[in-house]
Amino acid sequence: MTQKQVVPFQDGNASMKALLGGKGANLAEMIRAGLPVPPGFTITTEACLAFFKMGNRMSDELFRQVAAALKQLEKMKGQAFGDAANPLLVSVRSGSVSSMPGMMDTILNLGLNDSTVLGLAALTNNEKFAYDCYRRLMQMFGSVVMGIAAHHFEQLLHHRKEKEGAKQDQDVTAEGWKSLIEDYKKCILAQTGKSFPQNVHEQLRMSVEAVFKSWHNQRAQIYRELNRIPDEQGTAVNIQSMVFGNRGDNCGTGVVFTRNPSTGENAFFGEYLINAQGEDVVAGIRTPLPIAALKNEMPEIYEQLFEASRQLEKHYKDMQDIEFTVENNKLYLLQTRNGKRNAQAALKIAVDMVHEGLLTKMEAVGSIEVSHLDQLLHRGIEEEAVKDVLAKGLPASPGAAVGQLVFDADTAAEWNRAGKTVILARNETTPEDIHGVIASEGVLTSRGGMTSHAAVVARGMGKPCVCGCEEVRIVLNEKRMYAPNKVIEEGDWITLDGATGRIISGIMPLKEASMTDELLLMLEWADEIRTLNVYANADNPEDAQIARQLGAQGIGLCRTEHMFFSPTRLPVVQRMILADDKEDRLRALAQLLPMQQSDFEGMFEAMDGLPVTIRLLDPPLHEFLPNLEELQRRHAELTYDRSGSDLERKEVVQLLSKVQALHEANPMLGQRGCRLGIVFPEIYDMQIEAIFRAASNCINRGIRVLPEIMIPLVGHANELKIVRELVDLVAEQVLGKDSLRDCPYKVGTMIEVPRAALTARQIVAYADFFSFGTNDLTQMTFGYSRDDAEGKFLTHYVDQKLLQHNPFQVLDTDGVGQLIDLAVNAGRLVKPSLKTGICGEHGGDKESIFFCHLTGLDYVSCSPYRIPLARIAAAQAFIQHGDPREIKVAQAI
Repeated sequence: MTQKQVVPFQDGNASMKALLGGKGANLAEMIRAGLPVPPGFTITTEACLAFFKMGNRMSDELFRQVAAALKQLEKMKGQAFGDAANPLLVSVRSGSVSSMPGMMDTILNLGLNDSTVLGLAALTNNEKFAYDCYRRLMQMFGSVVMGIAAHHFEQLLHHRKEKEGAKQDQDVTAEGWKSLIEDYKKCILAQTGKSFPQNVHEQLRMSVEAVFKSWHNQRAQIYRELNRIPDEQGTAVNIQSMVFGNRGDNCGTGVVFTRNPSTGENAFFGEYLINAQGEDVVAGIRTPLPIAALKNEMPEIYEQLFEASRQLEKHYKDMQDIEFTVENNKLYLLQTRNGKRNAQAALKIAVDMVHEGLLTKMEAVGSIEVSHLDQLLHRGIEEEAVKDVLAKGLPASPGAAVGQLVFDADTAAEWNRAGKTVILARNETTPEDIHGVIASEGVLTSRGGMTSHAAVVARGMGKPCVCGCEEVRIVLNEKRMYAPNKVIEEGDWITLDGATGRIISGIMPLKEASMTDELLLMLEWADEIRTLNVYANADNPEDAQIARQLGAQGIGLCRTEHMFFSPTRLPVVQRMILADDKEDRLRALAQLLPMQQSDFEGMFEAMDGLPVTIRLLDPPLHEFLPNLEELQRRHAELTYDRSGSDLERKEVVQLLSKVQALHEANPMLGQRGCRLGIVFPEIYDMQIEAIFRAASNCINRGIRVLPEIMIPLVGHANELKIVRELVDLVAEQVLGKDSLRDCPYKVGTMIEVPRAALTARQIVAYADFFSFGTNDLTQMTFGYSRDDAEGKFLTHYVDQKLLQHNPFQVLDTDGVGQLIDLAVNAGRLVKPSLKTGICGEHGGDKESIFFCHLTGLDYVSCSPYRIPLARIAAAQAFIQHGDPREIKVAQAI
């Protein structure tokens, strides 16, 4: 049986999204709901994947199915594709499964040629309209399908408007469009060596192939990588009969959101243009009117649109982003999808919908995009510092950004790589600018509205954006921006205020955001749902306090080495390392002990009643010493130039000798972690004593202390046994036997060596908990040095799809994850109550958190500012997968 690769809109439904793409499934659903949708059909995602397998070629069977669907569409419309008297015109649009606004290509007005344009002019009695549509097709087709740079067409259009004295496109005459079409034909022939195809079926075939191919264009690939959308999804293609918003003043086009995507306010929000096609709105070529103005201009259309939008929001239980066209006072809906919104708006919408009875708490928590929660810590401007406001545009995406002005995406990316902070300014952004948007702190456009490409993409990325700032003039070839009272050159510093639309000269001081009521409520709901605890990685009392305020249930990792790098402590640490004998080392350690004790007391106080996991010294000692190469260079200067004093020469020679003695060929695999504590037990002795002295002092002050001492880099059970015995001995010495019950401490290990995971059944005999240090465990499992891999080959591996993700950002569940799962199961066979968690950077990554939930870990630990994200992600893991304990039982059965 032949597989169906083409589905008429009326035969589809929302459950077919994986096959029809988001756009096709939603069009089908709208037709089923009786809404006014122009008819058409969808070429499936499976056809797209088959196209790639066949070497970017459409099969004969797909041609036959498209031809049959086209015949059916002709009957429905009473028109014929390519007919000179009564031509059917169609749009060809992409429709990926996951929303990718503006990332792939669209062709409108397909089916026009030198003969059908005459038929369209006669049918509509509007020659100017017909030739406007023809030149639009030629421009889109030439750019999208034939690969001609858009600026060739833009220059010809600009010259034509200048010649006619036309300010806007709609001011060009019919004769002007005819002349421009001839110019476009010559341009196409000159640029490609081929003529614009007059055969409409050839136009359709080439357009479908171009939309398929756009799945692999640069901007789509960047967007998928940024949003972790699988390449294997492919895109559907929607062939839809055209309706025209550019036939006259009783026509128009626009985009509306059922709620405000910037604030979340439950108010109809959007923009429209009279006498325009949809691309004019989303491309930002003309600055549109607010949708509220349509209520006065076309009141009946406004009411129909408002009612349809409410119906769609109720049906999809989410804010909708709807494209519409009005043709001769008749409303048509061209698309609906879940609208992109910033994080605060997303929270307000979800909370409001719970209060309105549209969503349950669980559905609301499940609807949040956790990656967007970082936006909630958006900074704002210190208002008292604002002096020189250059101009004001539309507040398209909230937050404040400071950067050096650049005028093209390539420069933005290049300067960002060089360590500069930049703000990208364009007349309007296009999907080709996405790499520049990613590289920028914020985006500014002189044209376009709140639903333009720049606004939608910036909101989705959580970047501040000011759009439609017509007070400024951006001259790209001069690399200048002309504000009313000032000229801004490329490289000048400006500040964007995405909340108010202001562009401010210079560097403004910024203030951090605070937790909103909606976020606090959403986190409260998430905490009711999740079973996975969320701890924080914190290395000082200040970070611990922030972590607690953000909802941390404990400290999962305190890296004690980070306490040694302050200017007052580092010299003492260096004296301890460079000591000639044990007595000298003990004297230096005696100086460090009260410093460490003070830090631990502050952390216990901040986390009163919650566990605090303290990792004993982990890095190799050379990290605290001067750089070997710098010492060798200074030694050479003192030796050959005879500069400096005899005392300095002696000190440098001694220091160089010590550093060379401690030098290791591969220090990350050398004398570090527990190996260091076993060879120099006095170092760990000092740290353990500081922990229990701090605990004793806090207990005496009424603070509940739950210390968990983590032994790093254990690879053999005997290593943990030796250090565990040291911990227990010092605890008894400091606290006394009678006081031990007041300080229920735990001793465990950070599993970051594959052998530790493989021999977990032996190691667990001496461990109360396993904490997986996924940063080093990933390095050792892959055999990658992270510093070298990320700087040299890892990006290439991800780009070439050798690896799906950077394994240092998203946990490698197949390899590293298998070691974690093995160690957890082996450890709990011996000790069913064994506490387990991860404390690497993966603890703040959604996919990694889902894995931890499914594996049955007790907690994840992440940086303090990622705690809200982790709390939501942990709840979503439960919503999607249920209780991991029940899953384990089901698997065992």
